[in-house]
Amino acid sequence: MRAVIDEDTCTGCGTCEDICPEVFQLGDDGIAHVIGSCEDFIDCCKEAEESCPVGAITIEE
Repeated sequence: MRAVIDEDTCTGCGTCEDICPEVFQLGDDGIAHVIGSCEDFIDCCKEAEESCPVGAITIEE
């Protein structure tokens, strides 16, 4: 499983990084980036996907 962030939709709120810092990180450009795999962090990846206020995160199998 892997996370994908729609960079055009992401507002850089930081919710995903707060929920799952092993997988998501806010970059210097002000948007979130995937820095790790969801394989070992599937629960927090799914929580981040569900919690994203603009729906910018998709978890792919």
